[in-house]
Amino acid sequence: MKKLEITTLETAEKVPFNIDGKIMFSNSNVELINLTLPKNELLDLHTNPVDAVFYVLSGKGTLLFENEKIVVEKNSCFEIKKGTRRGWENTGNVELKLLVVKQL
Repeated sequence: MKKLEITTLETAEKVPFNIDGKIMFSNSNVELINLTLPKNELLDLHTNPVDAVFYVLSGKGTLLFENEKIVVEKNSCFEIKKGTRRGWENTGNVELKLLVVKQL
């Protein structure tokens, strides 16, 4: 019988960037990341080479999407296609917590 592997925020590998992100799961098809942005933190516009689905776990923030600014709140979910410029700004009063599902 195969042993069940459980990953927690404390045991998860940190993403290789200067942000509070933890890789909760990864295989050849998908990568699941828990991303936390403290109050007033900005994650500059960038692109990724893969499609990604974002789910707002808690907080409120501004999604910088190409040339738009879109306010998103807890329990919002959306997909951003690869090559699209996106970034984040925590505009709320508490941490902005996101679940990011990268489709590899």
